[in-house]
Amino acid sequence: MMLSTAVKNQSRLLTRVSQFGVLAALVLLIIFGALRYTGFMSEYNFSTFLRYNSMFGLVSLGMCFVILTGGIDLSVGSVVALASVVAALLSPYGALTAVLGAMAAGALIGLINGLIITRLNIQPFITTLATLLGARGLALLLANNQGGVGVDPNNAAFTWLGQGNLLHLPVPGVMMIVAFVAGSVLLSLTPFGRHALAVGGGEDASKLMGLPVNRIKVTVYVLSGALAGLAGLILASQLGAGQPTEGVGWELSAIAGVVVGGTLLTGGTGSVWSTLVGAMLLGLIFNILNFENGKGVISLSPYWQSVIRGAFLLLVVLLQTRLGRRSDRS
Repeated sequence: MMLSTAVKNQSRLLTRVSQFGVLAALVLLIIFGALRYTGFMSEYNFSTFLRYNSMFGLVSLGMCFVILTGGIDLSVGSVVALASVVAALLSPYGALTAVLGAMAAGALIGLINGLIITRLNIQPFITTLATLLGARGLALLLANNQGGVGVDPNNAAFTWLGQGNLLHLPVPGVMMIVAFVAGSVLLSLTPFGRHALAVGGGEDASKLMGLPVNRIKVTVYVLSGALAGLAGLILASQLGAGQPTEGVGWELSAIAGVVVGGTLLTGGTGSVWSTLVGAMLLGLIFNILNFENGKGVISLSPYWQSVIRGAFLLLVVLLQTRLGRRSDRS
């Protein structure tokens, strides 16, 4: 018992070190950008950065809860695309209808994921890979195989959700911050959050303790889908059209943000706010690369973003694996 407690304490300590390291890296990058680039600290750059990266933040938040329980959700990118099409189709009926419809579409895919995983005992990787393909196909069907579905140009409230400001902040950024506050409360201050961490720490032990493991797992997938749906709504509002071909690779960006933030891929340990820091760190790296391209020193195409995300994810997973082995030997 004492040995097990010592190992857990060491694992938590290593995770905390990782989380503070990511925060330090974020602060250093901000200082670097402020010193090197004209306009980096401008209101325009801050607003544009927050408006665009809010979508990745929302998807990463949902992914955080899934990974905390020891699962994975590869369908979120396709869910974003599907929700953007649904939101565009519902935009003539009002902004609230579009919001509810987009989130409901995402939650439905999440519910399907959760039920297949818990009732049919199919691995999350396989299940969400299947729904990734299914959601993408459904998005294309709803869009009649077109490149986009235009939103109602007369619905100013719908456009405001993606392009407007609230209290001098981009509305998508405000939505993301509210979501993370709610997610932090849910994880830290409610029985559901403690139970989700327990399931990720040991599913069999959680069942022996009488926790509703299957219900918890279904709930986190529904939450992930709903947040991806909200990101899809923002995407449609920003671009003025539902985008059935968008969201490719977003699931990897979300996983990278969560893992870079210090959440263990094996589940049981992690933080909502560290996930936000990880997602913003990745977004800031690409923002700095755009400024560097503007200086003419380097010239990197947008495809390099995928290379960088992959390298970051691999590096952090390798680091987590090494730290985990040290913890096991201890």
